[in-house]
Formats: sequence, structure tokens, C-alpha cells
Amino acid sequence: MKIKFNPRVVFSILASALTMTAHAQSQVEIYGLVGAYAGSMKRSGDTAAVPQLNGGGLTTSYLGFRGKEDLGGNVSAIFSLESFFRTDTGEQGRSATDPLFSRNAWVGMEGDFGRVTMGRQTNPAYSAMSQLSPFGTSVVFSPLVLQTFVATYGSNVLGDTVWNNVLQYSAPKLSGFSGTVQYGFGEVAGSNGVANLGLHGSYTDGKFFAAVSAQRLRVNVLTPLAAQQKAVLAGVSYDFGLLKLSGNLSHTDIDKGRSTRTVDAGISLPISAVGSILAETAQSHIATPGVADLSRTTSSFGYDHKFSKRTDVYIVYSLDKRSNAASAGSQAIGLRHAF
Repeated sequence: MKIKFNPRVVFSILASALTMTAHAQSQVEIYGLVGAYAGSMKRSGDTAAVPQLNGGGLTTSYLGFRGKEDLGGNVSAIFSLESFFRTDTGEQGRSATDPLFSRNAWVGMEGDFGRVTMGRQTNPAYSAMSQLSPFGTSVVFSPLVLQTFVATYGSNVLGDTVWNNVLQYSAPKLSGFSGTVQYGFGEVAGSNGVANLGLHGSYTDGKFFAAVSAQRLRVNVLTPLAAQQKAVLAGVSYDFGLLKLSGNLSHTDIDKGRSTRTVDAGISLPISAVGSILAETAQSHIATPGVADLSRTTSSFGYDHKFSKRTDVYIVYSLDKRSNAASAGSQAIGLRHAF
């Protein structure tokens, strides 16, 4: 007899079980974010704008479960299960190809030695962009994220914002410094070297933030690459109080293939206790052997208004221009609520 997998049943069972556990030990949390936006979207090279109502926006909607158990000796067992979902249709995942727990799915241990985790885990280079872009980690509005990770904007860095089959070690924070090493097993028989490697470091003192990442990709999600890609990303931001400035540089290179250079700058300007003006521009130069060099410039301008610590509304206007296509504009208004 064939049994059909139903994500809704899994979520229902998981939520019920975790809620009961939470009452017992107060160590399991259910959390997430729901967001949606409506607007007209058009990339450079598109034939026409598309009117849309989509889930996500400034933050991709997700539902998460995390837990922690004290094992004694200042050592704890930890886990995280997080799933993206599409608010506009109610479907699980960012797309139909996403697994059930697409945002994170890992288990590990932490203590004075740091943290060791295993499973599907967010790329720290992507996580750092929450501090390095005025539009955060938005895969819709952040020029930095769009040109770095989104395929329809060039996807300068191959692979997803989340890596599969990862063994990760994060060192204890020391005077504002933190470091993480990721090793993503390729799981290819007879090919031990077909794996991804990421080295990530950051520093913060509250106002200043800096991050640098170096990674070698030999597996694109689940598919081994014909040639490895090396990528280096670095960024800084400083909160002056009256405004916050950020800047980023990145370089990628595929063996005997495409290389990219990206420069990004952004500003966040508070104009009241609850409202901020956001602006950011990213420009990439793409060189491919045997093909004319290309460039792409993407800019976003927006206003974010906070109703509370968990709820905000925003408007964004974006411009996109490829060197071999006409410029295009997008505009949207969105709402998000964290819980």
C-alpha cells in the first residue's frame, strides 16, 4: 500500500507534540514570521511587468521549532527545525522543490567549547547580510542578496542560502569576535573531495559590524559541479545613531569559467522613532571566457514603518539594469509580523 506524504499532517503532529513538551520543560519554542507584499515586479530584460501578491518580501515567511536540553557540565543538546512557506498560497517551501524543513534542520551540542551542529544549515555569509544590507536578507528587495544568491539576477554565488549535509563548528564568541567553519558533504560515492567548505568570521561592538566569508563550492545544492567555484565576501556597517551606513565587496571565480566582482553600498536613515528610509545599490561585473563582459546594477529605495517590535509595514521601489538589456522598475507594499 502506498502512503502519501502530507506536510500539513506532519506540522500538526509536530506542533502538538512540541507544545506539550514546552509546558513540561519550557525549553522548546514555536516561532516564526508571516509576511506578504503586493506590487508590480519587472527585472531588466523582462518583456513586461507582472502584478503580484506574494508571500515573504523583506523576510521570507517561515515557521520554526527549536529546543534545548541541559545535559549538565554546561553542555546542552540543541536542535532547530524551520520551514519556509508561501503566505500567498499557503504552500510549504519557497518553491515546489524545497524540502519540508527548508530553512534549517539540524541537531547538535553546545557548551564552553562552542557549538557543533549537523544537518541542513543557513550559510553564515547569507546570515551576515542581515547586518550588511538596509533591506536585510530579503531575496526580493535587497540588491546585495539579489545579485549574490538569486538565480534570476545572476546568482554570483552558486548554491543556496542554505547548505545540505553540513557539519558545522562555531567557536565561542570572544570580545566581539566569532568564527564558523562549515563542511558540506557531497555524498558522492568514491569522491571524498566533492564537498563544500565555508570559513566565516565576524566582529561587532554594538555599533560597528564586520564580516568576511571564504567558501569553496563543489556541490550546487545536491548536484556536483563540473568545476568548483571559489568566493570571497566581505562587508562592514556602522550605526552612527542618526544613520547607518554599509558597504560590501565580493569576488567569485569558477575554474576556467565565469568570474564576478560585486560592489554594494547602503544607508538606513531613521526619520522618527518608528520610521526609516532605506536605500541601497549593488553593481556586478561578470566576465565569462568567450563571451562579452556584462554588468548589472540593482538599486532599491524604501520606507519601513514599525507598528511594534514584531509588526511593520513597508514600501519599496527598485530599479534594475543589465548592460545588454533595458532598465526596469518594480514597486511594492508589504506587511510582516513576527511571532
